[in-house]
Amino acid sequence: MILFDSHSHIDDKRYDKDLDDVIDRAENENVQGIMIAGVDINTCLTAIKIAGKYKNIITAVGIHPHDAKDCSKKNIDTLIRLAKKNPCVKAWGETGLDYNRMFSSVKDQEDCFTTQLESAGMLDLPLIFHERDSKGRFYDIIKSEAPKSRKGVVHCFSGTREEMFKYLDLGYYIGITGILTLKERGAYLRSIAPLIPEDRILIETDAPYLTPAPQKNKIRRNEPCFVKSVLIRLAEIKNTDPDELSQIIFNNTKTLYNFEF
Repeated sequence: MILFDSHSHIDDKRYDKDLDDVIDRAENENVQGIMIAGVDINTCLTAIKIAGKYKNIITAVGIHPHDAKDCSKKNIDTLIRLAKKNPCVKAWGETGLDYNRMFSSVKDQEDCFTTQLESAGMLDLPLIFHERDSKGRFYDIIKSEAPKSRKGVVHCFSGTREEMFKYLDLGYYIGITGILTLKERGAYLRSIAPLIPEDRILIETDAPYLTPAPQKNKIRRNEPCFVKSVLIRLAEIKNTDPDELSQIIFNNTKTLYNFEF
């Protein structure tokens, strides 16, 4: 089984004391690639520093919708410079819309999102999308401003069957997290996951968040090695061989991020 954690936040302070051990555990489970998604300037800088220390770690630069109020031209220009300067930057994100907690206003989120779409397009980087409770507005924006060349993944997908097919029709990948493994919270996702073409699936931890079962019963902090539990549950749901599925998804991730080992 070969694994790629397509979305994590191991730049988080919760890993400061044992990041070496976290990386070792991931390698022991044959997690051969880890993407660290940025949410603001500081996390992007930390992620780039980590990628410089550990092999097979790549990063994305971006501003999370929660932080859209800080989406100044200066900050966007800084992210562009980081992307141009550092070969480990393989994507832009995470970016999108989140109308659930509303840490930034609708206007700030939409303005920041469209600006980042333009920046990613200029750099020819794939996008890592975040969407929560946008009531179709996220789709409207990515559809209206979608060049055919754009690649991306809807990270931590938890939407409806109809939304999923809309994203697939636009050519995007669907990112599956540990939510899939949770008995109640993941029930609907398990019902539609078999409908995702195998060549359009990515798996992720979103570590330190969304710890999958069975680890969730014992450990609160998620980490990249637990992506194996997502893969195994996905293979069960799709009634397919986990080793074969892992290779397909590994290749999907390499293709999206244009990353060779």
